[in-house]
Amino acid sequence: MPEVETDYLWMYPVFAYVFTALALYLITSETRNIIEVRQEYLGSQTTITDRTIRLSGIPPELQSEEKIKDFIQELGIGNVESVLLCRRWAELDQHIVKRNDYLRRLEEAYTVYQGQRSIERNLEALPIAQPVPPGPSVDPEDDEHDDEEHRRLLRSGDSMPAQTPYARVRPKAKIYFGRFNLRSRQVDAIDYYEEKLRVIDAEIRDLRNKDFEPVPLAFVTMDTVAASQMACQAVLDPSPLQLLANPSPAPADIVWTNTYLSRRSRMFRSWSITAFILLLTIFWSVTFVPIATFLNTDTIREFFPSFAELLDSHPLVQSLVTNQLPTIAVTLLNAIVPYLYDWLSNCQGMTSQGDVELSVISKNFFFTFFNFFIVFTILGTASNFYDKYKDIGKNLRDTTRFAWTLASSLQRLLAFYTNFIILQGLGLFPFRLLEFGTMALYPIGLMGAKTPRDYAELIQPPRFSYGLYLPQTLLIFIICVVYSVLRDSWKVILSGLVYFVIGSFVYKYQLLYAMDHRQHSTGKSWVMICDRVQIGIILFQITVGGQLALKKALLRSVMLVPLVVGSVWFFYVYGRTYKPLMEFIALKSVRRAEHADYESAELQGSDSDDHHRYEREANHGQTVDESRERGMRFVNPSLISPLEKVWIADIITHNSNRATQNPPGDEIA
Repeated sequence: MPEVETDYLWMYPVFAYVFTALALYLITSETRNIIEVRQEYLGSQTTITDRTIRLSGIPPELQSEEKIKDFIQELGIGNVESVLLCRRWAELDQHIVKRNDYLRRLEEAYTVYQGQRSIERNLEALPIAQPVPPGPSVDPEDDEHDDEEHRRLLRSGDSMPAQTPYARVRPKAKIYFGRFNLRSRQVDAIDYYEEKLRVIDAEIRDLRNKDFEPVPLAFVTMDTVAASQMACQAVLDPSPLQLLANPSPAPADIVWTNTYLSRRSRMFRSWSITAFILLLTIFWSVTFVPIATFLNTDTIREFFPSFAELLDSHPLVQSLVTNQLPTIAVTLLNAIVPYLYDWLSNCQGMTSQGDVELSVISKNFFFTFFNFFIVFTILGTASNFYDKYKDIGKNLRDTTRFAWTLASSLQRLLAFYTNFIILQGLGLFPFRLLEFGTMALYPIGLMGAKTPRDYAELIQPPRFSYGLYLPQTLLIFIICVVYSVLRDSWKVILSGLVYFVIGSFVYKYQLLYAMDHRQHSTGKSWVMICDRVQIGIILFQITVGGQLALKKALLRSVMLVPLVVGSVWFFYVYGRTYKPLMEFIALKSVRRAEHADYESAELQGSDSDDHHRYEREANHGQTVDESRERGMRFVNPSLISPLEKVWIADIITHNSNRATQNPPGDEIA
């Protein structure tokens, strides 16, 4: 009889092998499809991004545009079209930031000065003799106001010159000067910021002509995509950490303020933030302890006996405390922490927004997977979870003990994870579809908006960030996979199905119609997705082994060891085989596209100049990236961007003839 009762346990290892084989097949086949589309798409276009390499580790003897160009061309991989050697533009960038601040303050001063005022009635005159409402003066000779009735309404009389009836007070700015800026006085804000803007514009023009100190980083644009790919996939220099060629990000994707950071500074930032994240990991692990306390009345009874008795006498309150409150607390934590990791990733000194977003995905997944899933699950609902927390290191080092603890805790947390997935799918997705955060912040921004520039920025679409949404989706997928072999798993599976069905429509709508996303990552996030899914598969196999160990089926549990080893080996081979094709463009794909361009050029009778070939449209049309990057080049915007004028109608500050006897900027200098 016992043999009959335990005979069904053979389904666990069989299902584990079948599901693992199916998952690996789907990962491989989908990756092949993505690689095929990626290679065909990127190989058929000739954008400046695809023809440019990011060359780092440039030795001092090569830190000039001419020497870099000669070095690359001597390698015989192709001709160099242009070279941009990054320099220490910190002073120039700081002046641009300061100028933008002055510009906004000047716009605000003009807006306040020209703002509408309520009509003031003169009580000593009849209503028909009231003066013209405050507003811009009207020229009687203006051709735009040739309608007689219109002119009569806007002017008090043809013989009287147009004038503003009420004197408008010009806005004031408080400036500090003297030792330690202890003295202050009020000055005319418009005159003050106009003078500040004039002075800093002159300084910016001088800085743009200045020869800054070079840094060991350059963007080299080749004449063909094939030459760029050969440079990226080759070792250019025998010395370590010198002349490292990598695919370049798009010009609009580059964080120019990080291009002139030294390697030492960038490494210091990276390691410092990594150490800080490790400290945060310990902090989050401790934070989940009180949340795990409320998952079980037995645990609550150990610390709050009277409160546990109250919960026992009120089942509805007990369900609210043990099921809803922990779920809401964890959801709020998962919604807030990703923004902290996003800020930390931006502080690491990466040179492109695409790299920053990939870093955000990695950090947030580590938080959601390790702190929320692994640590929280091991703490579980056990009444002695403090003993488990104390022995968590032993649980993680001992694979058998870890599998047993994980399997036992997952069974107790089934209701919690079901509520968590339902809350994410049915509770939060409608708010994401409505962009509740953006809509809630819009009235606050509207109250603070004064200038036309503020209103223009207020209506910009929100930015879609994969780093904020993708890690949680991966976690829910892993939870569904792991729970697929547990008793009553249909609750989690059904909740996960609802989550992904609703999420597919919500994210599709946000990406296509509601939000903006322009990072140039060219499919690198798919590799990260596959890596995380593979981690979930291994965790699923360990969970199956733990379930068999709980039921004393040791032989069946041992049968899963080859499956885990084979999965790890497959993931290693997958990384060596498919990841390079997701990072680079195959030369065969590039050559096929270039041959098509050459044939179309011959049919049109055009010249063979490569530069002109890239400037005109081919017969097959332009891709999205080609049309978006047309006319762009790799250069710091601070060097070439026009110095914007104020966004106020009929005002040109740079050509203002207003004279000031004592400019405010000089008085406090």
